[in-house]
Amino acid sequence: MIAWDGPDGRVLPVVTAPAPVLSAVGDEVDPTSPEVLRLAADLVATMRVSPGCVGLAAPQVGVGAQVFCVDVTGHPKAATVHGTFVLCNAKVVEASRWKAGREGCMSVPDLTGDVKRAGRVVVSAVLPGSGEPVTVTTDAFEARALQHEIDHCDGKLFLDRVAGAHAIYQRKVYL
Repeated sequence: MIAWDGPDGRVLPVVTAPAPVLSAVGDEVDPTSPEVLRLAADLVATMRVSPGCVGLAAPQVGVGAQVFCVDVTGHPKAATVHGTFVLCNAKVVEASRWKAGREGCMSVPDLTGDVKRAGRVVVSAVLPGSGEPVTVTTDAFEARALQHEIDHCDGKLFLDRVAGAHAIYQRKVYL
């Protein structure tokens, strides 16, 4: 079970590009530390109050750490849905079914872009609090969200993955 059942967190401000923390590789964390558990709770709280947000990584709240949350529940492009969960030190161990799709990001609020990502992934990570190792196998939109958040932890934005300027668009709708 990977669903988040940790403490309530605080809503934190989201940093936007070109903040240096967004382009730096986050540090691996001790998932059992109280600070990481608090960060996990804050990420979930911030994601939940942000309209249209389906994931949030520690660098997006100014913390250079490999921690992120995801919840694609109710998203029309989601197939597999694991609910709200937080992962630490996550790595993609298998990726297949590559496909381009439109992405946006709270840290790049005025733009969207077409990004080629795997439509099926297997991710290895650890859970905050317990430090329990987990493997998440997912597809479709949840797979895209996981890859997007892992990229944040690796110092990459979706803009680093677009095919070129022709694949970047001005955001038309603000949720």
